Amino acid sequence: MRWRGAPWLLPAALALLVAGCAAPDGAGHVSPRAAPTAPAAPLPPVVDHVTTDDGSVFLTYDDGAERDPRFIDLVRERRLPVSMFLTDSVMGPGYGHFARLRAVGANLQNHTLDHPALPGLPYAGQRAQICGQQRKLAARFGIRPRLFRPPYGTYDTTTLRAAADCGIAAVVLWRVTLEPDGHLTYAHGPHRLRSGDIVSVPSGEAPPLSLAERTTRLLRELDERNLKVGRLEDHVGRHAGPAPPGPAASGLPGAPSGPPEVP
Repeated sequence: MRWRGAPWLLPAALALLVAGCAAPDGAGHVSPRAAPTAPAAPLPPVVDHVTTDDGSVFLTYDDGAERDPRFIDLVRERRLPVSMFLTDSVMGPGYGHFARLRAVGANLQNHTLDHPALPGLPYAGQRAQICGQQRKLAARFGIRPRLFRPPYGTYDTTTLRAAADCGIAAVVLWRVTLEPDGHLTYAHGPHRLRSGDIVSVPSGEAPPLSLAERTTRLLRELDERNLKVGRLEDHVGRHAGPAPPGPAASGLPGAPSGPPEVP
C-alpha cells in the first residue's frame, strides 16, 4: 500500500497506531511483592537449674524404660509432681503405664522418638525426632509438651532451632543425677542438694534398686535438708526466652558430665 496523504501526517499516524496497540499504563504488569513470612520462633532457653529459694527440687525421669507399678503408688501417695521425659521407642508399648502416672499427677514431656545423639544431625533429622515425639504424645495422651530434654544432654544450635519450630519453650538439662544404686552425683557446683536443683533419673539396665526405691531414698534426703519436690512446669517453659550463647556439641559448658542415659 502506498501512502497518499501529506508526508507530515505519516509520523503522526504511526504514533496513533502504536498508542492504540499498547497496553494502558500499568495494565498487564504485576508489581513484585515479597511473600509474607512468619517471624522465626525465639530459640528456647537451656536450663539445668531453677532460680528459686522456696526449697523446691525438681525430679525428672528419662526414657520410660522402667515401668515400676510401685512408683505409680509413690507418686500418688506423696503427690509428687514429677516430670517424665519420654522416648517413644523406649516407652512403647507401655503407654498405659504412663497414662496412669499422668492420672496421679506426673507430667509427660519430650525426649525424642528414638533417643539419638542430636548434635551434627541435619535440621530435618532433628526436627523429625522432636516434632515426631510431639505428635506421638499428642495422639496418645492429647498433650503438646513445652519441655524437651535432648538425649545424653547434648545439643547444638540446630537442636534449639528444631525444638523452637516444634513448639518447645525450654530445653531441660540437669545438675544432679540419681544413679541406679540410689546415690547422687553432681555435674558441677556443691556436692549437695540445694533449692532449684533439677535431678535427672536415667533408666538403668536391671538397676540394683527399683525406681520406687531410688525415689524413696531421694525423698528421705530431701526431708533431711528441709527441701520439697516442686513442679518444674510452674517455673520452666512458661515463657520462651533467649538461649545461652554458643552451645557446644557436647552441651553447655558445665553441662552434666556424668554417665549418659541408657537408650
